[in-house]
Amino acid sequence: MIIERVLEEATPYLEGINIKDAVIGISLIGMELSNNHVGVSYVLRENLKSGCSIFPYAQDILGKDSLEIAEWALTGQDDLQRSIGVAVLTAASRSLPLADADTSIHPFSIEITPEDNVCLIGYIPQVANMFNGMVKNVFIFDRGVSQKGGIFGKVLPEEEQKDILPKCEIVFLSGTTVINHSIEELLSLCKNAREIVLIGASTPMFPNAFVGTGVSILAGSWWDEGKKDKIFRNISLAGGISHISKFAIKKKCKGIKKLVRK
Repeated sequence: MIIERVLEEATPYLEGINIKDAVIGISLIGMELSNNHVGVSYVLRENLKSGCSIFPYAQDILGKDSLEIAEWALTGQDDLQRSIGVAVLTAASRSLPLADADTSIHPFSIEITPEDNVCLIGYIPQVANMFNGMVKNVFIFDRGVSQKGGIFGKVLPEEEQKDILPKCEIVFLSGTTVINHSIEELLSLCKNAREIVLIGASTPMFPNAFVGTGVSILAGSWWDEGKKDKIFRNISLAGGISHISKFAIKKKCKGIKKLVRK
């Protein structure tokens, strides 16, 4: 699994590091490591159980070995526990020497044509709007959108992914596909995609883990450690990405290839 490869790549940057602080909101999770690196991931609420005191594992993470908690991204019993693990991984990526792709000419450094079909797995309005009028079709899937009527008419039923994804030249996969372990199945459907972008705060920025997977661009975020208190405060008050985006350090890595560790 890709998440196993991510964990392998992240291990050297998590050894000897503990969980310093954490916040679990209803939209986002924030993690601070003992080296002060901050990570954020999305909360997939759709499949979480209702009830009181049903996430006891979250009570004991402070001070724990960060690699142990990161492994929840693979072994977590539900989407929340896996999201906590992914937040640790996004924090760990801060230690990598990641150079940004040049996006000055093309969006996400992607060359597009009017005949391209673009698919978004996870509705990100800014990205959908970016391609409006520039490509043939924009198809949107989002399990968490409860009402129809997204941009370009509607958010499509999930069962149509198997028919539409193979027809698309450009695909954006939300980083949440790493959390719910759907990424491998989705990648298997992207048979004709020339660019596959893993995007969003939950994207674990470890290029080596995606070599040979079909993913060509990682578009995630690092976070301003000096603004950690403001980031955590916003998350604790049910804030979403729009509330903390001003503290993000956007990272885009194109042409996934082996990255030499320093």
